[in-house]
Amino acid sequence: MDRQSTIAFLLIGVVVIGWIIMTTPNQPPPKKKSQTVQVQDTVKKEAAPVAQAQQAEQVIKPDTSSVSKLFAKMNTAENLITVDNKFVRFQLTNKGGKIKRAYLKHYKNWYTDAKKKDLDVYQDNIQLLDVYRGGTFDIEITTIPDRRVVNTRDLEFKPSTTQNNIVVNDKDSVSLYYEYVNASNQRIKRTYTFYGDRYDTHVGVELTNLDSLSGNSYDLVWNGGIRSVEANSYDEANSANASIFMGGEQEKLKAPTDKPAFHGKLDWICFRNKYFAAVIAPDQPDMIDSTKVQGYKEHKPDNGVRDIYRSVISIPLKSASQKNTFTLYTGPIDYDILKKYNKNFDRIVDFGSFFGLSFIVRPIAEYLFMPLFKFLHMFIPNYGFVIIVFSLIIKLLLHPLTKQSFSSMRKMQLLQPKMAEMKEKYKDDPTKQNKETMKLYSTYGINPMGGCLPMLLQMPIFIALWGMLQSAVELRQQPFIWWITDLARPDIIAHLPFKLPIFGIDQISLLALLMGVTTFLQQKMSVTDPQQKAMVYIMPVFLTILFMNFPSGLNLYYFCFNLLSIAQQYYITHTTKGMELVPVPQNKKKPGFMSKMMEAAEDKAKQQQASKKKK
Repeated sequence: MDRQSTIAFLLIGVVVIGWIIMTTPNQPPPKKKSQTVQVQDTVKKEAAPVAQAQQAEQVIKPDTSSVSKLFAKMNTAENLITVDNKFVRFQLTNKGGKIKRAYLKHYKNWYTDAKKKDLDVYQDNIQLLDVYRGGTFDIEITTIPDRRVVNTRDLEFKPSTTQNNIVVNDKDSVSLYYEYVNASNQRIKRTYTFYGDRYDTHVGVELTNLDSLSGNSYDLVWNGGIRSVEANSYDEANSANASIFMGGEQEKLKAPTDKPAFHGKLDWICFRNKYFAAVIAPDQPDMIDSTKVQGYKEHKPDNGVRDIYRSVISIPLKSASQKNTFTLYTGPIDYDILKKYNKNFDRIVDFGSFFGLSFIVRPIAEYLFMPLFKFLHMFIPNYGFVIIVFSLIIKLLLHPLTKQSFSSMRKMQLLQPKMAEMKEKYKDDPTKQNKETMKLYSTYGINPMGGCLPMLLQMPIFIALWGMLQSAVELRQQPFIWWITDLARPDIIAHLPFKLPIFGIDQISLLALLMGVTTFLQQKMSVTDPQQKAMVYIMPVFLTILFMNFPSGLNLYYFCFNLLSIAQQYYITHTTKGMELVPVPQNKKKPGFMSKMMEAAEDKAKQQQASKKKK
């Protein structure tokens, strides 16, 4: 490999490694010994940490301790209504008249234990809502003129049904409501429509006779965002955010954050972790006055972390009786499901970005890789084998670029003796040396950028693949073979008794090791310059350590891709072994990059000669 190509490889490596570091959590996941801390976040234990959660909540919410006598706190027992459909088990409460829990039936907790005592049958399934901080949104009113805050989370709402368990069959729907009425006949009504085969709920908020009390507006307040549900809380927090979609643009907000309110039309607001989301979408976006999001980081035992968010949607009251309706989605970040809503929910799916060039990366992942990935799964049930076939197809698609890159590098290698001879001949005349260099390139039809340009063109493709495999909910808890039991988590085969400095790694992933070995073999075949031998050892070791915390599905892809690259490189090397440098006939030379380089060199030489004459 010539010097220019080696520098190009190094620059590309720096770009890739820099991007990986920027998008990788810099702390290790929680150790197994501390998993019981997260397991305690169950139905059985929900009452215990309420005081602690409320204390933390004060960081991002106003004081609601003082309320009008018209809005006295409930003093009766809490009553739950359960609504089951195909995908979700909802639990609604009369305390605040809202959805308190949402169990996702098709997604299991990482600590599945169906036989654990005192847990109901759905505790093995993910419960997405933050019960400690309130579940879904509350209605908040600031009274005038005393500026007291009334929050519906502590008010007793009367349900419209006496049933405690409701089942919604496929294609059917069920509606119910909760209503609060005070002594002055001021009413707050919350209606819910559940569908048999959907993750979303249609929610209505109706206020009667509250316009004079509230200063002609009210707030929808969501405290806490959604729960952390993965074993590796740092990895999950790295993907977590709150986002606002308005005016055709998505604004992502990452904790800690306390930006000024966004004013005007709101299409939707979303809270997400790595694989799941809760979305509120007003049916009348123009009715929204402003939207505010705050967030902070909550540190957990054993170096864990979680992003906590709070949102406030302000809505004007334009009449004595007003009803606003919303779509509330609580489910997986699945592109196909979100796309069907026709509300730009699919923008929640994050395919990554290449230094802000998401407009290049996203279409590649959205319209090429994801459809191909799902098409393959229609015929191959095991996602591990899907990834292997997928890597083969991608390698075939990139073969022309790779072949062109290797061919350019091979020509540059053959040109090195002539370059060395020319540099020695004109060592005292840099201008002449540069001109003759351009002439050599032009004579043999070599583009000095031909080796690295095809590799740079592949970068958005690699980033798109990275983003898709890193966040694909389809891979969550999907086994492959043998020791690989979850393609969305690292395939750990051993734990170290210490943490590696800087990286904080204390576990060994076999696929990461295999990826590192194949990277070393690939570098060994590519790097021929003795001065660049260190690169053969440094980069594979660095990447191996870096990939130890990555999902096994991602490591499986890069391992297979490396194997195919080694075979491809071996084939190209042997098919170009007898390549010779042949001057390009004058009549076949095409004006382009090299001709412009020649013109630039000649212009520079003329300028230098003119300046010498003046002197």
